[in-house]
Parts: sequence; structure tokens; C-alpha cells
Amino acid sequence: MEVFEERRRLREGVIRIAKNWADSLKFRATVILIGSYARGDFNLWSDVDILLISEFTGNPLERLKAIDYPPGFEVIPLTINELTRLIRRRDPLAVEASKIGIYLRDDLDVRRILECLVSIR
Repeated sequence: MEVFEERRRLREGVIRIAKNWADSLKFRATVILIGSYARGDFNLWSDVDILLISEFTGNPLERLKAIDYPPGFEVIPLTINELTRLIRRRDPLAVEASKIGIYLRDDLDVRRILECLVSIR
């Protein structure tokens, strides 16, 4: 039982760090934790997968250069339109966000948008 408790504490600590980072962003954004930390099957080598949805311009590499994020984070910067296209194509990333994603911040009401898109599929 002690192992399970330690894993729970580790996961909660990572979620807390991710939430603090999300809250520190100085622009409107939706931040969704996905991947192994959202599922709970993380390991020592897992990174922290984050979908960052905002009103971006430029390509994804330019977007990442403009964002300061913690070490070990794998941030995927998307616009709402890009996320919508992924949902319509049933892209695994978007499906995972809609099913198990943990919303750390939702300024853009993406949760409602995802629920609507997924329900009509």
C-alpha cells in the first residue's frame, strides 16, 4: 500500500507544479495535462505532457520559443482551430485530451468545445 501512496503523492506533486505553471501564464490559455501523468501510469522517465491552447500565431517551434516552461515538460502549443481539426480527425492526442485530460486552466472554454465535438462524433 505504501508504494501506491508514494505514486499518488508523486502524481499530485507534478499536477501541482503544472497547475502553478499554468496559473503563471500571462495570456489567455487552456492548459490540459495529458499522457502518463493524466492516466496515472507514469514512470521515472516520463515527461509531463501538456496541451497548451491559446491564440497563437506562427509555427509551433516559434510558439515554444516564446513560452517559458519547466524542465521535463513536453508542451504542445495549439490554437483552438488546430485542436478542432485534430478532434474531427479523431487524432489520438485530441481524443486523449477529451477523455482523460486534466484541465489545469480553461480560459478559452475548451472543455465545453471538446465535449460538444466528441458528442457529435
